[in-house]
Amino acid sequence: MTDPDRLKRVDALLNDVLPPPPVRAKLRLAAGLTQQEVAEVVGVKRVAVARWELGQTYPRRPHRAVYLHLLNRLAERFPEAAQPDEGMPTPVSEGGSG
Repeated sequence: MTDPDRLKRVDALLNDVLPPPPVRAKLRLAAGLTQQEVAEVVGVKRVAVARWELGQTYPRRPHRAVYLHLLNRLAERFPEAAQPDEGMPTPVSEGGSG
């Protein structure tokens, strides 16, 4: 693997951080989307989205990439919903599950 390939992989890891679970729900609600609608777009069952929003499980690839893309686009559209509430933990990298 060449150095530019490694750098791209590092960038992908650093950009692969989901917002905190409550922010995920706030973004979805700000857009007027249901968990079912998000689930259908991402390619999972509604219960998976519910668990992601509760922080019980975390999306795995390839669903994680699609879900993260959706959240990033929603954050661009609804920046106020992307802001963590006071006392809300900051995002951390999660292991995949769900």
